[in-house]
Amino acid sequence: MRIQPVSVTRDLHSLFLAGAFFTTYEGIKAILEKRNPTLSGSNAPLVPQPLIHATASSIAELVSCAILTPAEVIKQNAQMVDASKRGPNATLQTLAKFRKNPLALWRGYTALAGRNLPFTALQFPMFEHFKRMLRDWRDRTGKRTGTLLESGCITAASAGTAGSIAAVVTTPIDVVKTRIMLAAADGTAKEPGPNMSDTVQKIKDGKVKDAMGHVTKSKGRQSSMMIAREIIADKGWVGLFRGGALRAVWTMIGSGLYLGVYESGRIYLARRRGKDIDEDELL
Repeated sequence: MRIQPVSVTRDLHSLFLAGAFFTTYEGIKAILEKRNPTLSGSNAPLVPQPLIHATASSIAELVSCAILTPAEVIKQNAQMVDASKRGPNATLQTLAKFRKNPLALWRGYTALAGRNLPFTALQFPMFEHFKRMLRDWRDRTGKRTGTLLESGCITAASAGTAGSIAAVVTTPIDVVKTRIMLAAADGTAKEPGPNMSDTVQKIKDGKVKDAMGHVTKSKGRQSSMMIAREIIADKGWVGLFRGGALRAVWTMIGSGLYLGVYESGRIYLARRRGKDIDEDELL
């Protein structure tokens, strides 16, 4: 069986993204927890733990998006390269286009971060909370074994539950994003037309190109809030949550496997190095 180079590259890129995310997340979380002062007269921390987890995961997501955006831009542009023309491969041809303006590789970073940040900021505080609850419950009932399998199962269950809840809550964002992409593709976005008097005046002045650009630009521009209002008017509030159940199930499976394997691997590697790791350090 031959391994495709594209598949290998995609896998390596995913590993790099995951490494960047969790390195940033664990690092920022450790710094914030260490520098978090306690309230006077009590041992309670000044900044609540969920807020620390949300902040650390949000910063990690921003770092991850900064790495992912150029890769997505290159991939999408490479897919548009005419394969019939002889020359360097599609990736090299695409990179050549950005030689004069490398910063253009980060176009779409804001949109990508805006889509991923709400989900991540919700998921990780809930994930850490559920994980602590499950471990405390097993301690109280005397069922705690401290095995690698138990740790992986607790993490997977916590991550899956948190991910499914975050997926449902952020479904409206995904629905609006999908509607924007579809509207951009077929040009059927419904919005108020341009000021016709300005357009007519441009044509009279001989600025036909400017007038057409004004019409096209006005037609294609539609805010997320306007699209959300259209969906509510057409389908009601339920319309904003269409596909939420499927998204929740898919996220539950993906997050459970992803984070379960990740944390089990951390514990396994630590024990291989002879380090007696305390699982509470992983919270």
